[in-house]
Amino acid sequence: MEKSINQLIEEAHQNAVNKGWWQEDRSFGEIIALIHSEASEALEDHRNGHRCTKVWYEFKHPSLGLLTHESSNVMNWDGEDHLGKPCGIPSELADIVIRVFDACGRYGIDLEKAITEKMAYNATRPIRHGGKKL
Repeated sequence: MEKSINQLIEEAHQNAVNKGWWQEDRSFGEIIALIHSEASEALEDHRNGHRCTKVWYEFKHPSLGLLTHESSNVMNWDGEDHLGKPCGIPSELADIVIRVFDACGRYGIDLEKAITEKMAYNATRPIRHGGKKL
């Protein structure tokens, strides 16, 4: 069964609460800055020449530090399978969405409704409305 956007919002926000990110309230500006930082990380991956679909995983080794691998699960230094941290543009874009979901959960925003309304409005706009180059 697929989850709705609002169900994912609740899940993302509850995870942030459970992990202690809401022990002290954050300002709206801080939340937006965190969303922006994830977009900047995606841009940096692009600037470093990574394809938009490229995903790799980071593992923390007790003595060697950070290691990267193409697979999410590797037989690690202690003989156990470990799940690595996903990296790359897809992961950074996911982080943007997760941070937006967390914000919507905090403020009680019905994002499904907002997206539906905005997409309907955007469909009525002229081609390349506003005349901007970017």
